[in-house]
Amino acid sequence: MKLLLLGIALAITPASYPQNGLNAVPSRSSQPIGKYVHVLADPGGLMKMQDAFSNEHYSTPNADVPNLGSSTGAYWLKFNVENNSSEPSLIVHLPHPELDELDLYLVTESGSSHLASVGQSRTKAWRSDDLQEFAFSLPIEVGRTATVLLRVKSNKQIQVPILLSTPAAHGELKAERNLLVGSYVGVMLVMALYNLFVFFSIRERSYLLYVVYIVLVSMTQLTFFGFGQFYLWPDSTWLSSNASILFTLGTACSATEFMKAFLQTKQFAPRLHKLIKWFYAGFAVCLTTYLMGDAVTGYQMAQAISGIYALFFLLIAINISLQGSRQGRYFLLAWSLFLAGTVVFVLKDTGVLPYNMFTVYTMPLGSAVEGVLLSFALADRINILRKEKERSQAEALASSMENERMVRDQNVTLEHMVTERTHQLQDSLTYLKQTQSQLVEAEKMSSLGQLTAGIAHEINNPINFIKSNIPPLKRDLADVMEVLAAYRAGGAPRTVAELEERLGLDVTIIEVGKILQSMEVGANRTAEIVSGLRTFSRLDEGDMKYTDINDGIRSTLDLLTLQLKDRINVELDMRANESVECLPGKMNQVFMNLLSNAIHAVNERHGDKGGRISVVTEQLNDHLIVTITDNGIGMNEATRARVFEPFFTTKAVGDGTGLGLSIVHSIIEKHNGRIEVDSIQGQGTEFRVILPNSQPQQLALRA
Repeated sequence: MKLLLLGIALAITPASYPQNGLNAVPSRSSQPIGKYVHVLADPGGLMKMQDAFSNEHYSTPNADVPNLGSSTGAYWLKFNVENNSSEPSLIVHLPHPELDELDLYLVTESGSSHLASVGQSRTKAWRSDDLQEFAFSLPIEVGRTATVLLRVKSNKQIQVPILLSTPAAHGELKAERNLLVGSYVGVMLVMALYNLFVFFSIRERSYLLYVVYIVLVSMTQLTFFGFGQFYLWPDSTWLSSNASILFTLGTACSATEFMKAFLQTKQFAPRLHKLIKWFYAGFAVCLTTYLMGDAVTGYQMAQAISGIYALFFLLIAINISLQGSRQGRYFLLAWSLFLAGTVVFVLKDTGVLPYNMFTVYTMPLGSAVEGVLLSFALADRINILRKEKERSQAEALASSMENERMVRDQNVTLEHMVTERTHQLQDSLTYLKQTQSQLVEAEKMSSLGQLTAGIAHEINNPINFIKSNIPPLKRDLADVMEVLAAYRAGGAPRTVAELEERLGLDVTIIEVGKILQSMEVGANRTAEIVSGLRTFSRLDEGDMKYTDINDGIRSTLDLLTLQLKDRINVELDMRANESVECLPGKMNQVFMNLLSNAIHAVNERHGDKGGRISVVTEQLNDHLIVTITDNGIGMNEATRARVFEPFFTTKAVGDGTGLGLSIVHSIIEKHNGRIEVDSIQGQGTEFRVILPNSQPQQLALRA
C-alpha cells in the first residue's frame, strides 16, 4: 500500500522564508507532519496573512497531530515544503472535517497566493483546484521550496492532521479509504435491512429501535469523516456545522431506547433506569447551549456528558450481565469493543498513539463489530422466543390432554350429581325466598323502629309536661279544699278570710287555671301526634283511593321530627292541587324511606349544621311529580346505577338491609309510576317520583 509523502521533503521555518538546511522527512513516511509545523494563536481571529507570515511568536506542538483544543479564536499553522518528487504539484490533505473556517496560502519566491477559503460555516467557499474534501493542490515546481500557511477556526475541538503526498499517492489513499468506508456502510446497511425485516415479521419493538440506532450511528461516523458535508449536504452550512453534535446526541438517545427495550432495564436495573431521564435533560441542555448560546461551551459539555454516558451504559451492561442475562453479556461485549475503538481513536487524536490506517478507522470498525454482535444478540433472542413458544405449546398440549382426561372422568360422576344438585338448588331457592321475606320484614321493622322512636319522643314531651303539672295542681286543689272545708264547718267569716289570705287562695286559683291550660295544650299535641300517625299508617285503608299526597308528606315529616331536630332545614313547596289514586299507606312508606335516606346523607356530610332538604310537589298534565332534593354526600356513577338493587347498601354493617329503595321502586312500579335519581358525589342527590293521577285499573297492592 502506497501512502503518504512520496518523494517529498519537509522542514520547519519558524520565522521567515526561505531557509536552508531543512530537516527532511522520510520519503515513504505514513505519519502526519505535525512535528514539522509551527502554530500561532490568533485570539481575535482578525490577523492578516502578511502579519501571520512575518510573526515571530510561533510555537512547535511537537506532536504528529496538533491538538489545539476548543477556542473562539483562530490559529495559524506554518511549514515549509520542498518538492523533491517528480510531480509539478503536491497535495496537502487535512482529514479533519470539523473546521468552521479554513484558509490556505502558499508563499513562493515569486509571491504569495490564496489557494482556498472553505469551511463548514462558509456559504461561499472557493478554492483554486477541483479537489473535494479538505485536500488542496500545491503548485510547487520540482526542486523548489515554498511556505504553506493554514488558518483554522472552529467551535469544536480543533485537531489538525496534515498529510502531504503526490496526486497519485493521494488517489490511492482516497480509494483505500472509500473502500473501507463503503465496506462499513455495507455492513451496517445489511444489519439494518435484516433487523427491519425481522421487525416486520415478529413486530418486536427492539428490532425497530435497533434499526434506528444503526442508521444514526452510521450517519455519525460518516459525519466524522466528512462524507456528510462534502457529499450528502454540501450546500447546507447549518447542517454541516451542526451535524456532528446532532447525530451524536441522536445516536445516544436511540441507543438508550434500544438498551431500555433490549436489556429491560426497568426490570433488571431499576435504580440505574431512573437516572436515564437526567441524561436526556443533560442532552437537551447541551444542544440548547450549542445552538442558541455558546457553541464552544455547548460542544465541550456534549463531549463530557457523552463520555459519562458511555461509561453509564457500560455500568448497566455489567449490572445486568452479573444477573445471568445472555442479552446483557452480548451487549456488554459489543459495547466494550465499540468503546475500545473509540478510545483508540481519541488517543490517536491526542498523540498518544500514532496516526495510521488502524487508529484512524478503529471507531467505525468498533461500530461495525458492535452492530454485528448486537444483531447476533437479537437473532439469539429469536431463538429464545422460539424455544419459549415451543415449551409453552408443549405445556399447553399437555395441559389440554390432562384437561380432556379430567373431563372424561368428571362426566362419569356429573350425571349422578345433577339430580342431587337440582334438589339442593330447589332447597336453596326455597330458603332464599324465606330469607327474602324475613329481610323484607326486617326492613319493615327497621322503618317501624324509626317511626316508633319519633312517636315515643314526640308523645313523651307533652306527657312529661302534663305529668310535671300534676303535683302543683294537687297542692293548689288541697288549698282550695281546705278553704271549702272551713266554709262547710261554719267557721267565722273573719277566720275563713284569714285562712284564705294565709293560703293565698286568689293566686292559687289563677295558678290552677294556668296549669289546666298548659295540660290542655299537652293533651292537644298528643292528639295531633296520634292523628298524624293514623294519617301516615292508613291501617284502615287496604284499597286504592284518591288521596292528597301533600298530607302524607307532612305527616311523614311530623314523625321524623326527632331525626330532623334543628340540624336540617326542610323546605316545602306544595304546588300540587289534585288528589292521586293510590294506596296512601304504601305511598307514605315511600316518602318515609326517601326522607330517611336524605336525612342520613345530609348528616354524613354536614353533621349538626348546614343540612338542607327540599320537597316539591307539582302537577304536570295527568301526572303528579314529587321531587326530594338534599345537599348530602351524593353518589358516584357506579353507586347510582345500583341504588335500586335489592340488598345493595353503602351504609355500615348493621345500619341498613339494602331493601329500602328496592321496596320503594317496587311500590312505585305497582302504582304504574316511575322513580328517577340524579346525584353528584359530594354535592347531593335528587329523587323524582312520578305517579299517574288515576290508575288504569284497581290494584290491591301488598308489600
